[in-house]
Amino acid sequence: MKRCTRCLTKETVDTITYDEFGVCSVCRQVEFKKEKIDWEDRARQLENIVNEHRGKGLYDCIVPYSGGKDSVFQLWYIVKKLKLKPLVVRYNHWGYRPLVEENNTKVFKQLGVDVVEFTPSFHIVRELMLESFKRRGDFCWHCHTGIYAGVMHMALRFETPLLFWGESTAEYHSWYTFEEMEEVDEKRFNRLMNQGITADDMFEFLGGRVERRDLWMFDYPKRKDLLKLRVQSICLGNYIEWNTKAQVEIIKQDLGWKGQPVEGVPPQYDYEKIECSFQGMRDYAKFVKRGYGRANHLLSIDIRNGQIDRETALVLEQEYDGKRPASLDWFLNILQITEDEFYELLEKHQVHPWKFDRIGVETGAVLPDMDKWDNTVVDKPVGPPKDESGKTVKYV
Repeated sequence: MKRCTRCLTKETVDTITYDEFGVCSVCRQVEFKKEKIDWEDRARQLENIVNEHRGKGLYDCIVPYSGGKDSVFQLWYIVKKLKLKPLVVRYNHWGYRPLVEENNTKVFKQLGVDVVEFTPSFHIVRELMLESFKRRGDFCWHCHTGIYAGVMHMALRFETPLLFWGESTAEYHSWYTFEEMEEVDEKRFNRLMNQGITADDMFEFLGGRVERRDLWMFDYPKRKDLLKLRVQSICLGNYIEWNTKAQVEIIKQDLGWKGQPVEGVPPQYDYEKIECSFQGMRDYAKFVKRGYGRANHLLSIDIRNGQIDRETALVLEQEYDGKRPASLDWFLNILQITEDEFYELLEKHQVHPWKFDRIGVETGAVLPDMDKWDNTVVDKPVGPPKDESGKTVKYV
């Protein structure tokens, strides 16, 4: 399978292209970021945007917030550096790990912010997870659409037109370039987040197992309402030079934010995706479909930043990517599917030329906090009706 000649990025990554030297489009974008962008001019642009919104309503801006490294830094920067009064909006996807609450308490108390959290019904979330897993090989549709569409609904309800997201996707993918000044709008939502499935689609797919009104927070708001409010939804990383490791040090030192181990991630990246119980499963599903996982992604970033050589990175990728997560059984119990069904569903979504081989796959280490993950028994079936033998009807 083809790889970038500079980093580890494989040809099965969405949007990736290679130039005549075999260098991937993301490496070239990062070159542009480092060499061509006038960050002082970008800072002036940010100042102009902030001045347009400061003091105009109940809140100056909205900060979507998970409690992971990026959203914590966003909030720190907006309060400490931009001196704005934000409304923190959290979407609870039912997968937060125990440490998140401890971290959030520190962050919210020290920064002195108002927080709104909205949590969809777990019964609805399970149905959405299973259906999107069957149709796209990705069970996170509810999370992506809930975060992005749901937060936009909050902007309308609180009449707060300015929203700050994190880094530009140009840092990691080629959906956009750094030249485009990517906005987190409906076009981006349809291109990146909803996997080509609207809330209307999902309602039809579920065949009456949910009501249409149950899906309001997954449905992008009406364009006329967003235009009336003059919503401006931007990436902070288009205006300041994004540097994850430096930002992690800031939030650790200034706010006492803590990292922790994540499945499939080398220990030196104890800041990456620490907030979600489902993360190891999502990265493993990606490996089964595309032949790369979270280690490949993180090591490629470090190669681009000159923090690791390619040969060392290849060894670490081999060691950490592709391990069966210890959380797999926990995950299968939530969706009420077997491990064989898990692989059978993912096989339909494999991306050529990758071919996953289940034989010889090792199981990864159990995370230290896994015994504290929620195991509430829900006496309600998920998915389409069962046949007479008790087996879930096959998805077609």
